Amino acid sequence: MKRRTVQDVMTRDVVTVTPQTPFAEIAEVLAEHRISALPVLDDAGGVAGIVTESDLLHKEEYKAGDSGRRALRALLRRDAQAEAKAAAVDARGLMTAPAVSVAPDAPTAEAARLLTAHGFRALPVVGGDGRLAGIVARRDLLRVFRRLDAEIRDEVVKDVLIKQLWHDPDMLGVRVENGVVHLTGRVETKSLIPIVVRLVGRVDGVVDVVDTLGYAHDDTQSARFTRI
Repeated sequence: MKRRTVQDVMTRDVVTVTPQTPFAEIAEVLAEHRISALPVLDDAGGVAGIVTESDLLHKEEYKAGDSGRRALRALLRRDAQAEAKAAAVDARGLMTAPAVSVAPDAPTAEAARLLTAHGFRALPVVGGDGRLAGIVARRDLLRVFRRLDAEIRDEVVKDVLIKQLWHDPDMLGVRVENGVVHLTGRVETKSLIPIVVRLVGRVDGVVDVVDTLGYAHDDTQSARFTRI
C-alpha cells in the first residue's frame, strides 16, 4: 500500500522573502497570493525562518492598549516575543526561527501532527541539502480526503485484502460511501478482525471504518487458555 508523502501534496512553486524584506511588502505578498505563510531564505538559499499572518497581526494588537497591560504581558516569554514582533519592520524581526520544517519524504500524517502541535497553517518542506523544496499547508493535507469512493475501495481490495492479508476478496464485502468503508462478510479468525480494520483505516482518504465482520474460529479463547 502506497502511503502519500509530503512531496505528493506540497506546493513546489513557493513564494519566498528574504530577511531584509520590509513589513509592508510582506503584507502585500501574503494578500496578493492569498497565502498564510512565507519562508524566509538566507543568501545561500537555506530556510532562515518563516513569517505568518499572525506575526504581522502583532503590530495591530500592540498598536493600542494601555502600557500597564503590555508590561504585564511582556513578563511572559511568549508575549515578550509577540511584542518584539510588533516592533519589527522587516522579515528578520518578524520571522520564527529556526523554522519548524518537514522532509519531502515524510508521511503526510507527520506533517499533520507538526501543524497541529505548533498551531501552524503551513510548514516549509526542506530537502536533505537544507534547501527549500516546497511548502505544505493544512488544505494540502486535506486532499487525501478528496479521493473518489471507487478509488478508495480499489485500494482496500487490492492493497490491503490481497497484497497484505492474502485474503480472498470474494469473502468480504467492501462498500465505501463518502470515505466511510463498510466491511461485511467473514474472516478466518476473530483476532484478524481488528487487524483488517486497522489496515483499512490507514488507507489515504478513509474517514472511518464500520465493520460487521464475522469469523470462522475464535482463536482468542484458545490463546487465553494457553496463557493460563
